Amino acid sequence: MIELEGVPELIDPVMVAAFEGWNDAGDAASAAVAHLEREWKGEVFAALDAEDYYDFQVNRPTVFMDGGVRKITWPTTRLSVVRVGGEKPRDLVLVRGIEPSMRWRSFCNELLGFAHELGVELVVILGALLGDTPHTRPVPVSGVTSDPDLARRMDLEETKYEGPTGIVGVLQEACTHAGVPAVSLWAAVPHYVSQPPNPKATLALLNRLEDLLDLRIPQGELPEDARAWQVGVDQLAAEDSEVAEYVQTLEEARDTAELPEASGEAIAREFERYLRRRDVGPPGGKPRPPAGGGGPREDDEDGPED
Repeated sequence: MIELEGVPELIDPVMVAAFEGWNDAGDAASAAVAHLEREWKGEVFAALDAEDYYDFQVNRPTVFMDGGVRKITWPTTRLSVVRVGGEKPRDLVLVRGIEPSMRWRSFCNELLGFAHELGVELVVILGALLGDTPHTRPVPVSGVTSDPDLARRMDLEETKYEGPTGIVGVLQEACTHAGVPAVSLWAAVPHYVSQPPNPKATLALLNRLEDLLDLRIPQGELPEDARAWQVGVDQLAAEDSEVAEYVQTLEEARDTAELPEASGEAIAREFERYLRRRDVGPPGGKPRPPAGGGGPREDDEDGPED
């Protein structure tokens, strides 16, 4: 069951969730939610009972010292809330945890019950997948939903994926069946450099979330970290001729595929983000359609698995 420590009264709340594990290549998605918690000083006010959903032989607890006293941190999913200021303040309910080992339907029902209690208007689930994408190009981020009306209203793709899925796909379908609007944002991580962290993919997810919710997210050190990450991968690729040749092949394929996408919509989307960063216009507000489309699709044949 969910352990509450005082349910806050929220303003136009949106739930943003990410889970470590199969749906989190390079830890990009969970790092994005962690960034929101850190930059906006989120306060944890609820946690799911770890006994109900986790196999501790798979996700082991950790022991730490607190003032000379040994304590244990159990793997679980925690919820925090942050308030985004501006002319129209709003709250984000941040859900960050680990993909559960068992009882996925009960897990999703608990989160949905909690969303209903808080009056959540939209659920955005972040994910990251491995794909045939070069590290030297902008990270592709796809916005998908199972709701055809929501897809039209927010200019997203209606998912057509069939195959194995993770907690991201299961939670999105649970939201759809419960009548809760839900969107998944997927970042593509180069499969040849899959080890975490991947700040470039994390930053791409946060930029797409900005567009979706029409708010300004403080970037902190992420842009610098993303540049340093790319320089590091460039150096590694340069030391291996086969990897360098493979990256060049991916670049050519990506550039050819995206040539028609260099459109006015993409330019407008970047310009809107630039204006937000210069504090032109309200930094908050209700969800609205992004200026551009649902983002370029990942080259992976299967696409997002939800």
